Amino acid sequence: MEQTYSLPTFQNEDTEIGVGVTGFGIFFILFGVLLYFDSVLLAFGNLLFLTGLSLIIGLRKTSSFFFQRHKLKGTSFFLGGVAIVLLRWPLLGMLLETYGFFNLFKGFFPVVFGFLGNSANIPFLSALFRRLEGTSSMV
Repeated sequence: MEQTYSLPTFQNEDTEIGVGVTGFGIFFILFGVLLYFDSVLLAFGNLLFLTGLSLIIGLRKTSSFFFQRHKLKGTSFFLGGVAIVLLRWPLLGMLLETYGFFNLFKGFFPVVFGFLGNSANIPFLSALFRRLEGTSSMV
């Protein structure tokens, strides 16, 4: 029996464009880090990433995600890091952004580790991911 795979379908054009813009944002952030924290590339990557995220899930859902009461600490560190990068202090800004990112998405990491543990066929990695899946907090 032959398996067929299909490409993911998007809800509308904004979501499709948002995935591309977010991808370019991640690329510019990684490229900026590789070039010894180039502040222009990091700032451009941050702006593209946030714009793409807004296009993917919508402006209202993006603002409600970032400004939930229990996520305000992570949001303030993440957006403060973006502002610091825009003010051309890239190393400090990226450290703040990273801390804020982990605070914002710490509830999502067990889901990711569970998925990777089930999909990875490498014995050591699947055991590691299953073990990390049970942890409730990464920070």
